[in-house]
Amino acid sequence: MGWNSWNAYSIAVDETKIKDAADMLVETGMRDAGYEFLVVDDTWMAEDLADDGRFEPHPEDFPSGIADLAEYVHDRGLKFGIYSSAGTETCAGYPASIGNERLHAEQFAEWGVDYLKYDNCGDHRGRDALDRYAAMGEALAEVDREIVYAICEWGDNEPWEWARNAGGQLWRTTGDILPKWRATEDDAYGLGVVEIVDEMADPQIARANGPDGWNDPDMLHVGNGPGSGQAQLDDLDVSEEFPEVEQRTHFSFWCLWSAPLMAGNDLREMDATTKAILTNEDAIAIDQDPLGVQGTRDRVYGDREVWSKPLADRGAAVILFNRGEREVEIETHVEEIDLAAEADEYRVEDVWSDESWTTSDEIGSVVEPHGVAFYRVGPA
Repeated sequence: MGWNSWNAYSIAVDETKIKDAADMLVETGMRDAGYEFLVVDDTWMAEDLADDGRFEPHPEDFPSGIADLAEYVHDRGLKFGIYSSAGTETCAGYPASIGNERLHAEQFAEWGVDYLKYDNCGDHRGRDALDRYAAMGEALAEVDREIVYAICEWGDNEPWEWARNAGGQLWRTTGDILPKWRATEDDAYGLGVVEIVDEMADPQIARANGPDGWNDPDMLHVGNGPGSGQAQLDDLDVSEEFPEVEQRTHFSFWCLWSAPLMAGNDLREMDATTKAILTNEDAIAIDQDPLGVQGTRDRVYGDREVWSKPLADRGAAVILFNRGEREVEIETHVEEIDLAAEADEYRVEDVWSDESWTTSDEIGSVVEPHGVAFYRVGPA
């Protein structure tokens, strides 16, 4: 769990904004809710590597240097993350790490980096994905500092099959997420929430998930929309607001999947609705459940879907999903969901309303368009 600068600021990130984000993670209670990593995404580096191949921070945007910035973040009880790419350039055209993996891993450790997001842009010099990502994984394993390794390969070469062996603790399974329900032909890249839901329904992807190795369907767009840095500065068609119902669906599925929760909103302007979604204790508890199982799709009928995942207490988390354009009733029953415990009566707890009730079998709700009902179910 943490916060990444890209969705909020895109290429317009700088030292002041990162320090503000560190302060706001503390002041808003986000850190205490579990968001502990603060990750600086692309464009933090100077336009050229030093003569010895080392990174240099951007002289205007990060004048104090990365080590000082990492210390500022650490002083607030947070962990510090940084970005590079497994090619000659980053996605924004800045120098990256291919061929300098050991040198850059040592530099990250010296600076006090705790997390590396490693992207897939630039010239790959004819090296395949496993070779490129394993090279950085081996380099990180040799430094005298624990650094979480986030492989951002976009799912192009099925990283869920090999990323653990390359040293990754998490790996992107999809293209970049956009702050909208569905991408259009006017978007230069990216996927909407419902498209990521469909990609994550692949059972082969789900089987790869578990403790110390996590499928990553990309960062959170809760709290974002047309005004976010990504929407403003990238070649995207984000002109409509990202409705609250779709944002709750977005967050609910990420929690059902045990996915990394990497917020990306401008924390200086976070409203009460955004905070309520991002800090919902019941949803986060489902995401962070120690079993670490990714929720799967149990049934589809028309625009209605039933998803569930087992929990460590032998209960289950359940999503009733309405992907359609009109309000519908969705029903399931105890035998259909991934529930290990058996009982005469079951307690159903609604993650978003805090209401609860008991049932002997049926679980159902009327669900608004693009919405979910999100439950925790266990013996009464």
